[in-house]
Amino acid sequence: MHTESKEGALLLLALLCKMKESTDMMVEVYEVEYSDLVQSSSSSSCSSTIESMIMESLGPRGPGLVAITGVPNASKLRSQLLPLARNLALLHPLTRKRLLKEHNLGSDVPLKNPDRSVSSFAMKLEYAKAPELNKSSLSGRADPPLLHSEDNSLDFARDSYDMEFKNLGSTFKELGFCMMEVGLCLARICDKAIGGNELEQSLLESCAAKGRLLHYHSSLDGFLLKQVERSKETCKRRANIKRDDGCLMINGKKSLQRSESESNSIGHDGGDSCGIYSNLWQQWHYDYGIFTVLTSPFFILPSHSETTKTEDSFSASCYDECPSPTGHTCLQIYDPNKKKVLLVKAPPDSFIIQVGESADIISRGKLRSTLHSVLRPAKFENLSRETFVVFLQPAWTKTFSISDYHQAESMFNGFNDQCLIAASDDEQQLGHDDNNKLSREIQRIVPPLSSRLKDGMTFAEFSRETTKQYYGGSGLQSNSNK
Repeated sequence: MHTESKEGALLLLALLCKMKESTDMMVEVYEVEYSDLVQSSSSSSCSSTIESMIMESLGPRGPGLVAITGVPNASKLRSQLLPLARNLALLHPLTRKRLLKEHNLGSDVPLKNPDRSVSSFAMKLEYAKAPELNKSSLSGRADPPLLHSEDNSLDFARDSYDMEFKNLGSTFKELGFCMMEVGLCLARICDKAIGGNELEQSLLESCAAKGRLLHYHSSLDGFLLKQVERSKETCKRRANIKRDDGCLMINGKKSLQRSESESNSIGHDGGDSCGIYSNLWQQWHYDYGIFTVLTSPFFILPSHSETTKTEDSFSASCYDECPSPTGHTCLQIYDPNKKKVLLVKAPPDSFIIQVGESADIISRGKLRSTLHSVLRPAKFENLSRETFVVFLQPAWTKTFSISDYHQAESMFNGFNDQCLIAASDDEQQLGHDDNNKLSREIQRIVPPLSSRLKDGMTFAEFSRETTKQYYGGSGLQSNSNK
């Protein structure tokens, strides 16, 4: 009995240790109720507990994140918009092109690449137009999509797509403007704590923000996209088929050539990353604006309760929204204080706000930019992730001054220098090998702020240099998934 009790105690201790380890790898974002956020932002003083906790969360000792809950109408808009991300990503290219044009949306990723891990649909959101939302117009329809038949079903399919996406543009704007307002409220609170109104003024002077509707692909999505590519190639080949004396000829030749899509299947965002980053939907990076406002993600899994024999691979009825199977958002940050990666847990229907490098610079290090990536859960290969993001940034002409950055030298030197210090301090401590390896790998990929920012630079110059160092001639992330 004594032996059994001892074994039971050891098992309980092991379980508690495992639970603590799991908890230690997770960060629960500080939650602010929307009504409290608005009240604090409109207050003339900066002395409340909420304001202190916000600055603690966004400052050098915090994770660089806060969550805003209870935003009016946000839950409804989120549930309307986010499911459209996957449907857009998997549409026939010509159908998608027509719909994006009608709703004034574009993309900043190569959507022709079937190996992409992320599909992004972007729109410029102007502050001046926030009070009066423009209703999307579905008039002036362009060419119909190229489906696999040539009958009246083309018109039916076109009309069904128009119905499904009829509120795409207006919902995109309405949710985007809502998130911009939340960002402005947060900027006012931070300005009061820092002194002055530079953050809020910088946002307003920019006149616009950028919204992105994002679909993070599952493995199944990649398969379906390749099916579309093969279907397109088949249609092209059929169009070029000629029969000469009973012999099948293609473009006058008896042999098939490899299609362009087959010979160039790996692109800029082709998911071809390696090593410890092969499980990422999005590579490690800093956002270089002021704030990034994100919806809590929306996860989709195939429904195994239904079996469909249809040839339509994109049947939406086979996919269901599900709670996060991992218990977190799949957003992960690197905490230089704890010297470890932390998975972000946030309430459903909340807005997550993270600090960008411009806020770090403007606040002289009183706000800390968030080094982050998006984890792709290894055990859920058919899981897809949908989210909506609004990037709040200063005007392109905003000039950065770093003359008094000696007060925040460790921050300005960037993550790389912190990693080097962390690695040397922990080198002889047992169990820190993985953290040291991670630190070295991230510092190889993420260019330090000091290499990208010079005194007197405009935001346009800073963003150009940042993009160049991440993806340009130096090739730091030219094959990554950012």
